[in-house]
Amino acid sequence: MSTTDQDALLQFAALRSAGVEEVRIITDHCSGASAERPGLTGLLEQLQPGDVLTVWKLDRLGRSVSHLVSLVDDLGRRGVEFRSLTEALDTTTPGGRLLFHVVAAVAQFERELIVERTRAALAAARAQNRQLGRPSRVNEHQFRLIHQMAEVGTTHAVIAASTGLSKAVVGRVLRGEIASLAHFSRDTDGALPLYEEPSL
Repeated sequence: MSTTDQDALLQFAALRSAGVEEVRIITDHCSGASAERPGLTGLLEQLQPGDVLTVWKLDRLGRSVSHLVSLVDDLGRRGVEFRSLTEALDTTTPGGRLLFHVVAAVAQFERELIVERTRAALAAARAQNRQLGRPSRVNEHQFRLIHQMAEVGTTHAVIAASTGLSKAVVGRVLRGEIASLAHFSRDTDGALPLYEEPSL
């Protein structure tokens, strides 16, 4: 509830009438749009399969429609039932479960749209030769050095020590997983000093 709400007693009475024990009622005093709701966060972490999360009203749970859909979808995947008293939404009933599945389908659809948009944006960026992803701390010299050392069989541990990077980063560079490095060339032509395989 917001810090100015005067309906706390009404909410508590409704929850108790619905069978919620008073010791299990969680209250957050904040704006409905606030991302910081420690009571709700703690409650969501404690929920187990078979539990029923009950709220007085839908807007007590979600800050927005997308946030609400995400939370309800997550509850369903965890095997947690959900009830909203004001809207008479109850996933313990057949009708409530149907609505629950509709909400989950909407959430899945939204996730797939985001993936599609991301792929399209990446393809457009590559076509325009724009740098992808956040800037990497791997510079061009390190990039070329990593590939040259790997090509002669140097271990990731030695490459990491030679370049001042972690083995995990070395692995990601070699697998091409750092999008912002895509514009670097692996060619060894140029003025950069490169690694030379030690003679035996």
